[in-house]
Amino acid sequence: MNRLLVLLLAFSISLPVAAQTTSIKIGFVNTEKLFRDSQLAVNAQKKLEKEFYAREQNIQKLVKQARDLQSFLEKEGLTLSESERTKRQKDLANVSRDLQHDQRTFREDLNQRKNEEFAAVQERARKAITDIAEKEKFDVILENVVFASPRVDITDRVLKSLDR
Repeated sequence: MNRLLVLLLAFSISLPVAAQTTSIKIGFVNTEKLFRDSQLAVNAQKKLEKEFYAREQNIQKLVKQARDLQSFLEKEGLTLSESERTKRQKDLANVSRDLQHDQRTFREDLNQRKNEEFAAVQERARKAITDIAEKEKFDVILENVVFASPRVDITDRVLKSLDR
């Protein structure tokens, strides 16, 4: 019985030493930086800006038109005839309604396209991270952590891999 206790004690003491000698290779990837700085992400952003430029300009025109109508009604509203004032107020209401509708559909469409474009970037980034992890024999790759030492940060390597 005493021998069993001594063996169990010796075994339990040796466990932490064995665990300490096993090294675990951990890496960290700043995905926010990947989506901001990678050439793929920059190209996706430029593509979206180009695709939605005309619609954004149209919305800006409607905003200006609504402001101009509002300003006109504030300045000249009292001097207009009742029918003219009513017509201008109706015009302002129509422009405002169109503006709200266009802004809402613009945001929805832009968000959908952003999700589509950045899903492709995310997929390529995941592949690059997996390739690096396998080649360099990482045990774990983390993202979105509170703190990571620069020596475990592999973000720049992933960026280079993505930009190739």
